[in-house]
Amino acid sequence: MVRLTDEVKVGISDYKISHAPNHIITVGLGSCIGTIVYDDRTKIGGLSHIMLPDSTAFAGKREIKIAKFADLAIPAMVEELNVKNHIPTYRLKAKIVGGASMFGFNSDQSGLNVGQRNIEAVEAILRQLRIPIVAKHVGGNIGRTMIVDLNDFTTTVRMVNREIIQI
Repeated sequence: MVRLTDEVKVGISDYKISHAPNHIITVGLGSCIGTIVYDDRTKIGGLSHIMLPDSTAFAGKREIKIAKFADLAIPAMVEELNVKNHIPTYRLKAKIVGGASMFGFNSDQSGLNVGQRNIEAVEAILRQLRIPIVAKHVGGNIGRTMIVDLNDFTTTVRMVNREIIQI
């Protein structure tokens, strides 16, 4: 049996780029953020599973994994879309999923709320790159799975014991 569509899986602190007719998926989005950056014309998109908002505290330590941090992962993924896939940034758009507060910290302890810090970091990076966020499903206190159909950019969000939604 020939599969016409592949399911491309993106792990934690990773990103992958794929094209239609594939689906690209990441699971385990608690405080992490799934960010899909997509071009309608070529039907190519990159999905990142970002774990932390900012790499600066880790500078000078040992070698860091670019895909782990919002400030490094998104620009690297966009650069790959630009250079390897010849997609100009002005054609890109994004959707983001995740950023939950998984550990029940008070909102007064914002330094501890990694989910909210991840949301803010991803939104800021996309704004700096001039990539519009066309939909998002973020915050709350429940984990998510994100599945993107690269044929039409339909993004399905699954949550445990909750309805499945599309953004």
